[in-house]
Amino acid sequence: MHYLVTGAAGFIGFHLAQRLLGQGHTVTGIDNLNDYYDPALKQDRLEILQEQDHFSFHRIDIANKDGIDYLFDNVAFDRVVNLAAQAGVRYSIENPMAYVESNLVGFVNLLEACRHHETAHLVYASSSSVYGLNARVPFSEHAIADHPVSLYGATKRANELMAHSYSSLYGLPTTGLRFFTVYGPWGRPDMAYMLFTRAILEDEPIKVFNYGKHNRDFTYVDDIVEGVINAAEHIPAGNPDWAPKDPDPSSSPAPFRVYNIGNNSPVKLEDFILAMENALGKKAIREELPLQPGDVPDTWADCGDLEKDFGYTPSTPVGEGIDKFIAWYREYYDV
Repeated sequence: MHYLVTGAAGFIGFHLAQRLLGQGHTVTGIDNLNDYYDPALKQDRLEILQEQDHFSFHRIDIANKDGIDYLFDNVAFDRVVNLAAQAGVRYSIENPMAYVESNLVGFVNLLEACRHHETAHLVYASSSSVYGLNARVPFSEHAIADHPVSLYGATKRANELMAHSYSSLYGLPTTGLRFFTVYGPWGRPDMAYMLFTRAILEDEPIKVFNYGKHNRDFTYVDDIVEGVINAAEHIPAGNPDWAPKDPDPSSSPAPFRVYNIGNNSPVKLEDFILAMENALGKKAIREELPLQPGDVPDTWADCGDLEKDFGYTPSTPVGEGIDKFIAWYREYYDV
């Protein structure tokens, strides 16, 4: 098939494009290559993709409607996977308009393009941040998720609602995937495990928020990519059992679905740091701090629906995933 992967020079987009190319698909990648973090890392990912057959790249911002329309007018896509977004919870507090442009304006541009070109299936990245104040774990797609505590989480929830409106009005099949704390090689430099690694190696203190007491459903990037591809291959149909008087937030009479995609096995931040220390052979210097604004104490994905529908079973234990990440980090940064 021919896939469009937005955010192809990003962390997850890069891994997804590589896997799709390895499976024999054709991939068109787009990215705006912005400077939210070091563009050199994006360029290095992109160079690896551009060395492979059946990959083409266009520097387009999804917020640029003319650019998106031109691309769809000239290329026919079997699947569209939207991984382009302004990421980061704390950055959304400082720079809200960046999230409006990319996560809202950009997303509606893709919805419009997919609608008018009758795209068979749009898959898009949502986030565990949509659960916000919800403290009932494990988080379930069947629970209401209308109390986000960051603008980032609010834009991701808005994406789900926007997608449903297009699925309902125009019959556009859409699947939203709520990612849970993805980690692995080629990760974003602003992510905690990347910051921890650099600080530990340079004998600088790491900032341990919530005094290390919270739990995160750390999910290795290869497991995430497997779930994304499984979801993309299965076009959702309307749920014939959906009840308007008892509405299920995860489905609809329209061709619309929302799934959690995580490890379904939360790890204490303390244990994650310990695994990093073991892999690096060095102890961390810690600066213990309270929970940050916009963060939630715990995340835990109930992935039962993804397993039932697509056979999704994450297979990478945290220790193994960290070892792979540290090996990449040492090679890439020549440590």
